[in-house]
Amino acid sequence: MTVRRLYNSGRIIDVSGVGYEPKGEFRQDNNSLYSENDKDLSLLLTIGALCNNADLQNEKDSWGIMGDPTEGALIVSAEKAGIRRAELEQEYPRIGEVPFTSERKRMTTVHQTHGGKLFAFVKGAPEVVLERSTHILQNGEEKQLTEAEKREILEINEKLAGDALRVLGFAYGKLLGTLKEFDESIENGLVFVGLQGMIDPPRDEAIEANKKCEQAGVKTVMITGDHKLTATAVAKEIGMMKENSLVLTGAELDKMSDEEFEKIAESIAVYARVSPEHKLRIVRALKKKGHIVAMTGDGVNDAPAVKAADVGIAMGISGTDVTREASDMVLTDDNFASIVKAVEEGRVIYDNVRKYARFLIACNFDEVLVIGTFAILAGLSGLAGEVLFPLPLLPAMLLWINLATDGAPAVALATDPPDEDVMKRPPRRPEEGILHGMSAFIIASFILQSIGTILVFCLEYYVWPSHPWGWPNGPIIEANRILSLDEARTVAFVQATMFELFVVWNCRSEKRSVWRMGRDAFKNKFFVIAEVVSIVSTLGITYIPVTASMFHLVPLTLPDLAYVIGVASWGFLVLPELFMGRKIWKWQ
Repeated sequence: MTVRRLYNSGRIIDVSGVGYEPKGEFRQDNNSLYSENDKDLSLLLTIGALCNNADLQNEKDSWGIMGDPTEGALIVSAEKAGIRRAELEQEYPRIGEVPFTSERKRMTTVHQTHGGKLFAFVKGAPEVVLERSTHILQNGEEKQLTEAEKREILEINEKLAGDALRVLGFAYGKLLGTLKEFDESIENGLVFVGLQGMIDPPRDEAIEANKKCEQAGVKTVMITGDHKLTATAVAKEIGMMKENSLVLTGAELDKMSDEEFEKIAESIAVYARVSPEHKLRIVRALKKKGHIVAMTGDGVNDAPAVKAADVGIAMGISGTDVTREASDMVLTDDNFASIVKAVEEGRVIYDNVRKYARFLIACNFDEVLVIGTFAILAGLSGLAGEVLFPLPLLPAMLLWINLATDGAPAVALATDPPDEDVMKRPPRRPEEGILHGMSAFIIASFILQSIGTILVFCLEYYVWPSHPWGWPNGPIIEANRILSLDEARTVAFVQATMFELFVVWNCRSEKRSVWRMGRDAFKNKFFVIAEVVSIVSTLGITYIPVTASMFHLVPLTLPDLAYVIGVASWGFLVLPELFMGRKIWKWQ
């Protein structure tokens, strides 16, 4: 915040200098202007420095402000003229204050000279200060303020505001020395002194953040106490104003009924000169239109609007405790770009939760189907006198698949980097469930995996053994039968495990399969490590005698391992571009 222009005694004065370092000049028509004899300009700068609660600080030649940036800019402009706030406070000690509020749009401080005289110094919105002024200071004299002069000042105010300057008006009043308590009554009969216009340029990251919002289908709306023209100029610079965008002031909003306002609420890009009560009305109108609304706020009176919004956001630096308590989120840096970053991070987290859920659900239904099918067949064959259909997977194998094999890749999915289009797609509908659009992928996955598991088990147990459909009695034959069953269960176990470790690659995107992801498929190093560890450990327990005995597994020959992995590679056929977004069940 830097003061750029002043209006005083009929003059528009340019102020040079950048930032909070108190170096700069006061110029009119490119000529240096300020001198200690310029009493009118000195008084304007003095009021700005005294009606102020900020402090200018200098640490190791680095200048900064403690307090409100707007008030800091006023202190700096006074310092550029050699007017030191510390010296002023000794000459005009403060004895009272009528604080600024969003409703009042002005602030007043009361000062007493060593001679006992009382002065009220006022700053605020120019139209508000003018409304309470009866005189104007011109060339050191207090003159009656005419309606023509008020119109002229307001025109200058609009001109400065049109140049994207935040403009404040300044005035003073002489008080009776007998006053001990101060309220709004001391703000009547003021002497208008001038205007100060300061630049409040949008941060570069705010412009970029607004572009991201547009791409993500998020509409941003500016709500400010600034002048309509100032707000419009800044909104244009940020890129918020479009061809059909409207600008509405608080006064115009007060004249509208709720029905009239709701008709145009979606077209308004800027609200200017509004109060906190207007914020609440804006939130309600947009929510009634079906929008999900996030509202920012810092003052105590912003709390109702922040609370009423779907997502209330409080300022961490300038915000009050009341607003923070009413909010869902607190910005530690008071930066709009941080909100957009939070939206992006939220989308990434939601996407990764969907990946996690899709993988686990898609790869667990098959176990239910396989075990359920063989349990029914075993029961039916048992009624006939002999169990011909043993379970393909034992409880220990199922535990390994669900804990050791599923666990690591699933957790690694939670750390997946964001998709390139994460901020280039519209928001999801609130009524959509976490499993929305996954049903076809899940069904295709567990059907393929179930077929593969049953296929390799039946081939190994019923087709390739020397006695496929009936086993004669005898100890040697029984031993061979048990060995053949362990082999069949081993290939079923390895196939089920490997299928899941293959299909999980296609769970990393909702639009692209692993074949189309290219290098992106290996961007998540934790995921790759989890895959390698899961594959090695699963194959390892089949070849280590102790673990193989515990799980009733047998070492597989290379041909067996090759064809089992070949069947498991069907997991790569569950393509997200083919199956994702396909709704099967009505509840989705």
